[in-house]
Amino acid sequence: QLLGVLLAAASNVLISVSLNIQKCAHLRLVCQAEQKPYYTSKLWWWGIALLGLGEVGNFTAYGFAPITLVAPLGCVSVIGSAFISVFFLKKTMRSADILGGTLTITGIFLLVTFDPSVPQELTARQVQNYLVSWPFLVYSILEIIIFCILLYFYKRKAVKHIVVLLMMVALLASLTVIAVKAMSSMIVLSVKGKMQLNYSVFYIMSVLMATSCAFQIKFLNQAMHLYEATVVIPINFVFFTTSAIISGVIFYREFQSAASLSVFMFLFGCLLSSLGVIIIARNKKEEHLQIPFIDCGHIPGQKLTGKIQPDSHSSCYGTLKKEDDSVKRQS
Repeated sequence: QLLGVLLAAASNVLISVSLNIQKCAHLRLVCQAEQKPYYTSKLWWWGIALLGLGEVGNFTAYGFAPITLVAPLGCVSVIGSAFISVFFLKKTMRSADILGGTLTITGIFLLVTFDPSVPQELTARQVQNYLVSWPFLVYSILEIIIFCILLYFYKRKAVKHIVVLLMMVALLASLTVIAVKAMSSMIVLSVKGKMQLNYSVFYIMSVLMATSCAFQIKFLNQAMHLYEATVVIPINFVFFTTSAIISGVIFYREFQSAASLSVFMFLFGCLLSSLGVIIIARNKKEEHLQIPFIDCGHIPGQKLTGKIQPDSHSSCYGTLKKEDDSVKRQS
């Protein structure tokens, strides 16, 4: 379980570094005289490579630690981006970043210390039993009904409110983490010598993961297009973490026979982490990539005006041969 926690934390740090590297690459390309596509930048590809490595690490972490512990550690990428951007993008450290980071770190400490989930070796047969258990069937029916209602307002009524969009993302994310946890656990057991990949449930979970991820990205991109990232990121983190914890508790029964104090302190740690993420993202100005007119072109306006403006004493086009002294003084 400790290995899963370390993998999740390190993977989220890599993701935050990769996002800042990609942002830095975009800023460098904008300031170049000759505009080139972003995919021609080696720096951008380094960022993509780190992002892929971080996602693989997150996927692997689900094989060693429960969902209720790995999912909330996504806040590490948010706090990491806030502090790493000081070095990569030369941003100033705000007091809100320090306060939010302190709350987030405190929440992470409580999450890891009071995690009430019981470690279990998840096999393919157990996943099959969980799929047909009555708690998950009831949960699935309720989730489908809520999703269909939200989809009706989204499609028929053209409701594009951020809560509607991110609620659909969270409902899909709960299925994603269930599938990822099952696949990762079965792969880890197979590597250890207990082959699990010959069960059909592994491929059912892979289809579920791919489908839910595709639609999840669609609605998340819609939210990012309509609203600022500083609003989408904290709300999406809170919704995603809540749905992931609920799915882990219902599907994998991760809080089974847990002490009340542990559950309370764990949820309190989730609350502190979410509050820290909201504080970090609050009032953070949205950055837009704009092509500077003078700074990147290195055009000194004073000197350039002197070169372009015709000499009033010459016979160049646009000059007046006869001007009185007052007009000359004004010009």
